[in-house]
Amino acid sequence: MTALSMARSTALLWAPQAWVGGRWRERVLLTIGDSGHWAGVAPDTPAPEGAEVLPGPALPGLVDAHSHAFQRAFVGLAERRDSAHDDFWSWRDRMYGVALRITPEQLRDVAAHLYTELLAGGYTQVCEFHYLQHAEDGARYADPAAMSHALADAAADAGIGLTLLPVLYERAGFAQPALRADQRRFATTAADVLALQGAVRRPLINAGVAVHSLRAARPESIRALAEASDGPLHIHVAEQTAEVDDCRAATGLRPIEWLAQHTPMDARWQLVHATHSTPAEIDAVAARGAGVVICPATEANLGDGLADLPGWLAAGVPLSVGSDSQVVRGWPEELRWFEYGQRLALRQRNVAAKPGEEPATAARLFERVRGGGGTAAGFARWGFEPGARADLLLLDRQDAALRGLPMSHALDGLVFAAPARPFSRVMVAGRWRALHDERIAARFEATMQALWPTA
Repeated sequence: MTALSMARSTALLWAPQAWVGGRWRERVLLTIGDSGHWAGVAPDTPAPEGAEVLPGPALPGLVDAHSHAFQRAFVGLAERRDSAHDDFWSWRDRMYGVALRITPEQLRDVAAHLYTELLAGGYTQVCEFHYLQHAEDGARYADPAAMSHALADAAADAGIGLTLLPVLYERAGFAQPALRADQRRFATTAADVLALQGAVRRPLINAGVAVHSLRAARPESIRALAEASDGPLHIHVAEQTAEVDDCRAATGLRPIEWLAQHTPMDARWQLVHATHSTPAEIDAVAARGAGVVICPATEANLGDGLADLPGWLAAGVPLSVGSDSQVVRGWPEELRWFEYGQRLALRQRNVAAKPGEEPATAARLFERVRGGGGTAAGFARWGFEPGARADLLLLDRQDAALRGLPMSHALDGLVFAAPARPFSRVMVAGRWRALHDERIAARFEATMQALWPTA
């Protein structure tokens, strides 16, 4: 029995505390409608007869706004240094090794295991930045959406929501009109991406589009895709200083600056990483209403640098968080690294807090990525509010790191006290999901042994 076939939970849930409207509220009655969305959210309500009484506080699930599922098969295999120089670009070349050999069946096994891990880590929706499209030799599959269906099957196996983002990928760099041989599985045109956007229609799956990066797509193709598509549009931008330098050499502008001047960037757009920005670029993004997806653990692992978190927060730009290369697969640790990176750089504490208005660091970060993540995934509503999908995380107050903390500091403890297993149950669209499936785990292990027989 897959996670999606599990029986729907009761129509009424009652939580002793729940995160509603940006704060903890007491005695919250949550009503699940037939569509798997919240039909009602009522704080300060006694538990009615027939309601499922939750044994702990409830949080909304969050969106993982940037994922490359296949890279889960590479986690832990790039942490050795074999030459005098090691950086993002050498990591990328090694990562292509798995990109060139993984099959659709293996991708399903890897992604299903990852998506189960993401559920356990507090994500109930994942945005899959999907550029692995073709067969190992670069030829198109008989069904061009074969790899997309593998991801959709994996999401169904795990029971997580999925936003598929097929990627426009045309060239190897600003001065390289074609792809490299080791990028042959990524090749797409704007027309290909638009066809893939509508190729997978299933429950709990929606779709937007993506552009790999400015260096990987022609300006006219980016504009054509933006004008023809609906839903969210994601793009890697300004992740590496070398990318910024190359963009300036090729166009005379920095990457975010170029987007602001040469594209119809608006609230649909999600700038992934945006690690290297200027105050003027932040203001331009804020004026257009676009969002930014930050992936702190991956950006640390790859040596990208630190995003200007204080600048993005001060400008009111919508923010979300992503697992990206999958070195971390839970949002509490990502939010911790949001803040800790800034503390190390600035030698200050509680950098993300806003004294007098939003003094709690964890609460401010959680609220920003809750709302920003919903938008990044293509949802008008996200969280405990009528009309939003009925997703829920049951916080385990019996975890050793959370015991004894006052309820007012539970979110602080969740992010900064590092509970081992903070969520005891997870709900997606009104159904409780399994946080471990031994069959999925066994298939993942077998696939890893096939991919890396001599590693």
